Amino acid sequence: MQRLLILSGILLLLAGLLWPWLSKLPFGRLPGDIIIERENFRLYFPLTTGLLMSLVLSFLLWWWTRK
Repeated sequence: MQRLLILSGILLLLAGLLWPWLSKLPFGRLPGDIIIERENFRLYFPLTTGLLMSLVLSFLLWWWTRK
């Protein structure tokens, strides 16, 4: 558990430091993401992005625990 917490902390730190470059990637505006814009209201629901991230993280955790 300690190793997982330290690793997740390091990954969050790296993501925070690399955020100016990561925000320019096309993730977050994929087809299938729900965007509703009205006057004085904006709803953004990243459905496809969430599914894609879930698949990638599931594969990485499966690969990591397989060893």
